[in-house]
Amino acid sequence: MLRAVARFISERIGWHRIGFALSLIIIVTAAVVLYRMLRTIDVAELIHAMKAIEVRDIVLASLFVAAGYFTLTFYDLFALRTIGRNDVSYPTAALAGFTSYSIGHNIGASAVTGGAVRYRVYSAHGVTALEVAKICFVAGLTFWLGNATVLGLGIFYAPEAASAIDQLPPWFNRILGAIVIAALVAYVAWVWIRPRVIGRSNWQVTLPGGPLTLLQIAIGIVDLACCAAAMYLLLPDEPHIGFITLSVIFVSATLLGFASHSPGGLGVFDAAMLVALWQFDREDLLAGLLLFRLLYYVIPFALALLVLGAREILKGMFTARVPSLPTLTGEALVARVEHDNQQSSPDRKPPTGIDGSKQ
Repeated sequence: MLRAVARFISERIGWHRIGFALSLIIIVTAAVVLYRMLRTIDVAELIHAMKAIEVRDIVLASLFVAAGYFTLTFYDLFALRTIGRNDVSYPTAALAGFTSYSIGHNIGASAVTGGAVRYRVYSAHGVTALEVAKICFVAGLTFWLGNATVLGLGIFYAPEAASAIDQLPPWFNRILGAIVIAALVAYVAWVWIRPRVIGRSNWQVTLPGGPLTLLQIAIGIVDLACCAAAMYLLLPDEPHIGFITLSVIFVSATLLGFASHSPGGLGVFDAAMLVALWQFDREDLLAGLLLFRLLYYVIPFALALLVLGAREILKGMFTARVPSLPTLTGEALVARVEHDNQQSSPDRKPPTGIDGSKQ
């Protein structure tokens, strides 16, 4: 039955149209919610609320944001080691990870924009477009495993937090949390038993084994915890809300923004937070959201553009100073072709992944 439905959608409608329609529904709904909630906002009170946030909390939130982006660099490092590119150094992985996520978060369609930025950085180190696609896949898997773990455990522990977002009964959300946890346990057990390879023909990825999957999940949890802590510090002190409750709401709102494909989840993330955190004064909550956007989206985006721009200028200057190589003679050209054929022959030993398995 499910296969028949999937085939009908794929052949008659198209999954891209389904995705576009869902994104449009989310964005329109968020726009309506934002309009209704913000039309009575007092701008003077909003400015006063922003000034009332303590400098100490802003500094601590900035440090947590920096820690979150530092953790994001390990998404790429882990992915590189998983596909067997042990020759690519951490600084290169950090540059690609930071810039791709900073730009992808703000422009939207992060799978495309982030992949383009990664290719620009990694191609200078001999990483092919196919390998960049694998890096994006493994990094995305780390992101989703971390989100699923935080949401599963958080919803199971505090189901009322999810109810503020999805408007479902707490008991039903607790069941959903248990299902997510069970699925995660099943996945870890599945990759723990033996190496698992997914993909087909020349696009295959050996999934990290059980212990490495736990490390993968830990990386995602630390990233999300840092981001949620930054948001937590920018919230008003009263009324009090637990960190776990805020984390569930924050991750849920972030995923809604991600699903909308709007730049930085603009409007969608904010509407979800305003709806879920109804107990806070709107001006105070909006002040915290605006500061969070500044710290997590605007400043890293500007830094990423600055870093990439400086890198391109330095590369251009270096290329201009390097004299052009002499043209290969006929014999040298034949020798080069024979060498390349030997390097790409089937007898060549394939690279090994992070767990020692062949790619």
